[in-house]
Amino acid sequence: MRERGRTRRLMGLGARTGGALLKTRLGGQADWRALGEALFEGLSELKGPAMKLAQITSQWDDLLPPDLAEELSRLQRQAEPMPWPRIHEALVLQYGELDRHFSDIEERPFASASMGQVHRAVTHTGETVVLKVQYPGLAEVLESDLKQVKRIMGLGRWFKVPQARLDALFEELAASLREELDYQAEAAALARYRERYAHRDDIVIPEPLAELSGAHVLAMRYVAGTPLRELETADDATRQKVAATLADWITLELFTHHEIHADPHAGNFAADDHGRLVIYDLGAVIAVPEERLHAMMALLEATLDQDPVAMDTALLAMGGRQGVGAPLALYREAAQSVAPLFAPGKQDFGDVRVHRRLRELTPKVWAAMDRLQPPAGTLLLSRALNGHYWNLVRLQARLDMASRTAPLLAWSHGKRHA
Repeated sequence: MRERGRTRRLMGLGARTGGALLKTRLGGQADWRALGEALFEGLSELKGPAMKLAQITSQWDDLLPPDLAEELSRLQRQAEPMPWPRIHEALVLQYGELDRHFSDIEERPFASASMGQVHRAVTHTGETVVLKVQYPGLAEVLESDLKQVKRIMGLGRWFKVPQARLDALFEELAASLREELDYQAEAAALARYRERYAHRDDIVIPEPLAELSGAHVLAMRYVAGTPLRELETADDATRQKVAATLADWITLELFTHHEIHADPHAGNFAADDHGRLVIYDLGAVIAVPEERLHAMMALLEATLDQDPVAMDTALLAMGGRQGVGAPLALYREAAQSVAPLFAPGKQDFGDVRVHRRLRELTPKVWAAMDRLQPPAGTLLLSRALNGHYWNLVRLQARLDMASRTAPLLAWSHGKRHA
């Protein structure tokens, strides 16, 4: 009965979303604020894959109507926690008698998300740990939820996105959500990353505790830190230090280890009292093949050269364009909007003029959707890069992106033309 009620609610939210999209497509004005409020309230309570999809979507806030983007962004920071009795059930299922393992568990979570929430606890030895608890029954409703998500994604056909491309995007999302429920895989990723960055004194990754972890609870040593979203009012030196570490870490991940942290939620990162970057959550790590990096760098090179024909060639190679009639004017505008971030010297990611120009392109991007398509296999990668970009914006980073990208462009250019 509970699953049927959940399905009905998801179908209702999907229908409401579809109605707003259809009204817009027919030239009307949708009430995006009301839709966003409805999605926030419904998905915050339901949790699960649909809420995760909305969180992913909210990170492309430069492509969404501003009112909708603002409401969906609340899912990143204000999601309602699951009541303690349900979480208590999950903990008892994992540990049996909780008193045997812990002297205290905080009933109020200090972080809650779409697939689980995090509670502090104290062991009998006096050590503070964190327990990442998967929402009870989530694995059972996952496939049912995914069916509804697939129906909602089917609305993309109204914007002339081919069914094969929608199916590929859905499968990439579904695989990621299934993997995110695998806490043993996340524990292994934490251990791998701790070993990888053991020599770094500017990166901190919590230690997983195998003896207290299981299929639905991941235990880690507690690492205190101020979440990135709360660093906007921190002193400038701290923000710049964390921003530089974050930017260099993303580059190292991509071009040395061919991986990337694919859940750039601002709550998954923090700064400790020493200004070190803390990486809390490794439930979504994706591989990035070298050939994909070369394709991305070819597009970036063409963009920085402000060469719309080369941009089109790069998008065709990535599978991000179809049909006839390349939108060259749109490419040119996009290049002009992005180029300032890569000008020589330190560039200000807090410059609202860049974001304003990108947002002004949104209607033109949607209008060209019959020719521009999301490349298959890049949904999570583009979401990760976009999310990390907005984390740098939140930090009001000032970075010399020209010097950071020059050797990468030279490396990729040489490989592609060897």
